[in-house]
Amino acid sequence: MYYVNKEQIAHRLAAVPEVAEGLRLSTQAWDGGLMMGLVQERCLHLAIEIVTDVGSYLIDGFIMRDASSYDDIIEINHEEKVFDASIYEVLRQLVTLRKPLVQDYFSWNRGELHPLSSDLPEILERFADQVSAYVDRELDPFTNQADRGTE
Repeated sequence: MYYVNKEQIAHRLAAVPEVAEGLRLSTQAWDGGLMMGLVQERCLHLAIEIVTDVGSYLIDGFIMRDASSYDDIIEINHEEKVFDASIYEVLRQLVTLRKPLVQDYFSWNRGELHPLSSDLPEILERFADQVSAYVDRELDPFTNQADRGTE
């Protein structure tokens, strides 16, 4: 039996709409100024934390192989079919931003619109949907099998 902390996963996924909206607004209103730069920076950082936190909860809860890095968290979840390949590719790019955003923040170029900022809102929303579907599918296989006509 698995112990998946659905409550903590749900809390983190509940932040996706605000982060996606922040990225959309910063992209649409991009002026290269400090305020939009900081909005983008914080949204990218939160996106990283959401996907890695959720990924870690899934790894722990479903007893997947241990992750050795942020990239590994994303890879393991993709291998376990938590989300599709198009999401995986973007999330791999996203997690590479953690060190620049968290440790090297003093050299982050806040005046430049990051290429991920425009695509990430949709990816985060799809990530949330696919994670929710995965958890439902894996935690209640008997109900889901009955829904499909007992395969």
